[in-house]
Amino acid sequence: MAEQYILAIDQGTTSSRAVLVDHAGRIISSGQLEHEQILPRAGWVEHDPKEIWSAVRQAAAQALAVAEVNKEQVAAIGITNQRETAVVWDRTTGEPVYNAIVWQDTRTQRICDELAKDGGGKDRYKDVCGLPLATYFSGPKVHWILENVDGARKRAEAGDLLLGTIDSWLIWLMTDGVHVTDVTNASRTMLMDIRTRQWSEQICADLGIPLSMLPQIRSSSEVYAEGRRTGLLTGVPIASNLGDQHAAMVGQACFAKGDAKNTYGTGCFMLINTGSEPVVSDHGLLTTMCYQLGDEPPSYALEGSIAVTGSLIQWLRDNLGIISSAPEVEQLARTVDDNGGAYFVPAFSGLFAPYWRSDARGALVGLTRFVNKGHLARAALESTAYQTADVMSAMLADAQEGVTLTELKVDGGMTANDELMQFQADILDVPVIRPEVIETTALGAAYAAGLAVGFWSGKDEIRANWAEGRRWTPKMSASERDRLLGGWHKAVTKSFDWVDDAD
Repeated sequence: MAEQYILAIDQGTTSSRAVLVDHAGRIISSGQLEHEQILPRAGWVEHDPKEIWSAVRQAAAQALAVAEVNKEQVAAIGITNQRETAVVWDRTTGEPVYNAIVWQDTRTQRICDELAKDGGGKDRYKDVCGLPLATYFSGPKVHWILENVDGARKRAEAGDLLLGTIDSWLIWLMTDGVHVTDVTNASRTMLMDIRTRQWSEQICADLGIPLSMLPQIRSSSEVYAEGRRTGLLTGVPIASNLGDQHAAMVGQACFAKGDAKNTYGTGCFMLINTGSEPVVSDHGLLTTMCYQLGDEPPSYALEGSIAVTGSLIQWLRDNLGIISSAPEVEQLARTVDDNGGAYFVPAFSGLFAPYWRSDARGALVGLTRFVNKGHLARAALESTAYQTADVMSAMLADAQEGVTLTELKVDGGMTANDELMQFQADILDVPVIRPEVIETTALGAAYAAGLAVGFWSGKDEIRANWAEGRRWTPKMSASERDRLLGGWHKAVTKSFDWVDDAD
C-alpha cells in the first residue's frame, strides 16, 4: 500500500503555502505563492480573496507534484490561516462583495471608539469574548463592509451574504459550500462568547451583523466535509482548522498548562497554555482559545500579539532599500557591535500587546551622526526581541499561580536569524529553543487533521515527534539587560499620540 500523508494548507498574510507531512512529522514537499498587499490608503490593508483561493490551489498542486503523490495518498487535509482577516461573500455565487480586510488594517478605529463610548470603554466586551475593542479583530471589519459597500447591508439582512475569516472562505470553496469555522478562529472575531463557544447575539446585534451570515463553530480537529466534487482533492476529508498561532501551539506540542511558544513571522505572537479555564488579563493580553481537539475539553491561552516584526525587515528592503533580501539584515547587523544608541519602534499600525495604542506610529529615536545602516539593521532586529520581552512580562504577571517560564519555544522564518535568537535569549534571560522542524504552523494543522482521522494515535505520539534543533542560552549581564530595556521603554513612549483621529 502506498504511503499516506497529511496535506496542510497554511494561508498566511503574505503568501499561501501547502506542505505534505509524513507520519514522523517530516515535511516532504511544499508549494508556495505570494499574493498582493493592497494598500488603498494609509492604514488600510486588503487582500483579494480570489487571488488567495487561486494561490492555495496552485500551492497544493505544487506540493503533490513535487512529491509525486496522488489524492489517494492524502489521508486528510488540515487548514491554518491568518486570523482576524474578514471576507464577506454571496452565498449563491461565491463572489466577494469587497476585498478581504486584513488583520493589520486600522480603518475601523472610529467604529471601535463609538462602541467604547456607549459604555465600558475598550473593555466593553472583554468579559464575554476575552478581547478589547480594537481594529485588530474581525467584527468591526465586517461592520465596515456592511455600512460602506453599496447594497451590502440590505443583502445581508435578506440572508444573501456570508461572512468568515480566511479559513471559512477556503473551506466553503474547497467543499460544496460547507460554512464552518473552528473555536480558535471564532475567538478572534470579537463575536464569540469564549466560555460557551457560541456566537454572542448581543455583540452581533451591537455591530449590526445578522446571525444568518455566521459560520457554524466546530472543534479544531474533526472531519468537517470532503473535498468538492470537481476539485483536485475530491473526497479527501478536510479534518482540521486552526488560526495560525494556535496551530503553532499544536505543532510545538504545547499541550500542558504553562507551555509557551513565540512565532516570528509578519508579526510576532506569543501564547501560553492556561489550561481548561480562560484567564482574564489585567496587563493588556488577549484571552483566547488555544485549541479544541475533537470531543476533548477545549484549552485556553493568553496571547500577546505584536503587529510588526518580520514586516519591518521587509520595510527595510522594500521602502528604504538598505538590504536587497531579508537574510541580509543579519549580515548587516553583524557589522556593528551594538545598536549605537538607536531604537526602532515599528508602530506602523499602532502598537498591539501590551500597549494597545492605535494612536502610536513608528519611531526611530536616539539618532546621532555615529549611527549607520548597520545600527539601523540591529535596531530593527532588536525591536522584535524587546516587544517579545514586553509581552512575556505581561504574560507572567497575568498567568495563574505556579506558572513560570523556564524556556521559550520559537518558530517561524525569523528564527533562522541566529543574531536575533541570541539577543532574544539575552533580553528574556531564559533559553530559547528552536525545533528541528520550524514549520510548526503547517505541522500543527497537519497533526490536528491526522488526529481526527486516526493518522496519529494521540498527543503522546505528537510529543514524541517533537525534537530540539538548536538552543540559545543567555549571556548578557543583568545590568546591561536593564540598561537596554530602559532605553527601549523610553523609545516606546515617543511613538504615542501621533494620530489624533485614526480613520
